[in-house]
Amino acid sequence: MSLELDGVSKVVDGQSHIYPTDLTLERGTMNVLLGPTLSGKTTLMRLMAGLDVPATGRVIWEGRDVTGMRVQDRKVAMVYQQFINYPSMTVYDNIASPLKLMGLNRAEIDRKVREAADLMQLAPMLDRKPLELSGGQQQRCALARALVKGAGLVLLDEPLANLDYKLREELRAEIPRIFEESGAIFVYATTEPEEALLLGGNVATMWQGRITQFGPTPAVYRQPKDATTARVFSDPPMNFTGFVKTGDKIDFGKGPMPARGALAHLAEGRYVAGFRPDHLHLKAQGSDGLDFDCTLRVTEITGSETFVHLDHTGDRWVGLIHGVHHLQFGAPINVWLDVAHVYVFTEAGDLVAPASYAAAA
Repeated sequence: MSLELDGVSKVVDGQSHIYPTDLTLERGTMNVLLGPTLSGKTTLMRLMAGLDVPATGRVIWEGRDVTGMRVQDRKVAMVYQQFINYPSMTVYDNIASPLKLMGLNRAEIDRKVREAADLMQLAPMLDRKPLELSGGQQQRCALARALVKGAGLVLLDEPLANLDYKLREELRAEIPRIFEESGAIFVYATTEPEEALLLGGNVATMWQGRITQFGPTPAVYRQPKDATTARVFSDPPMNFTGFVKTGDKIDFGKGPMPARGALAHLAEGRYVAGFRPDHLHLKAQGSDGLDFDCTLRVTEITGSETFVHLDHTGDRWVGLIHGVHHLQFGAPINVWLDVAHVYVFTEAGDLVAPASYAAAA
């Protein structure tokens, strides 16, 4: 079982919402669409489901072209961020509705409904109407209905965004296990890199209607092929700054310094360095590092960590520093970065060298 997008695109009023896209998803896989709002995640899922017709290309399901097939004729289940339930039905009947359409007998329907309700912590609420439930309970009802349907393709469009933190964390861990036994293809859209890492499987990073990279989630995170993918797969976004390599020196705009580690092996020329916020430190952590003199713009204390917003020769950086730090706004501040955590890109954004720790992982 596989789902293949062959040159699929979507154009609305002359504007491309999805550029021609090739993507193949295999049976039994969790596939995350990761990208900011308006990057095209929902549009791509609607094309997969058959809710929208592509401007170009084909949607192929199990080797069969289903591009023009109605969504109700496909074995597809979709759960949205805004939960959708039948308000006049009980929770039990909401969950049972796809099973009744499939013509299952009453005993089989009851067994499947109660199994799904137990899994989603809805068993005590089966006789209630959706409007008597909290938002989180209503979303779990929608998830349970998708679960019992036994669809070959399950599309989850930011399904946990409206849930409280504790339940969201529980379901993030449970969802891959919940659906694993079905052998279906799962596509999960999110704006959160952390959520993509927790779900595992494969990830497709999206930016302005294009898939920038697709592959196993840890591999894409550690070795993004370009600066756009690196920016998408980092929260807060990856920091970037230009530098020049001349001889055995590098210059980030405040004078030359020795080219250490992997930077020493670069050919002379202009590059862009990228590094994640949690790799900046207020004190040196070793001898093989880079020191930067910056200006502090803003601090945000989250409890056990501090976000520091910095200015470095006009580039705005964010650092995630462990511990609580009370720093003076506008004051000069020195930060340290292990050269092993630096990604090197061309000025056009193509990856030249991954961070040393990522290449070794």
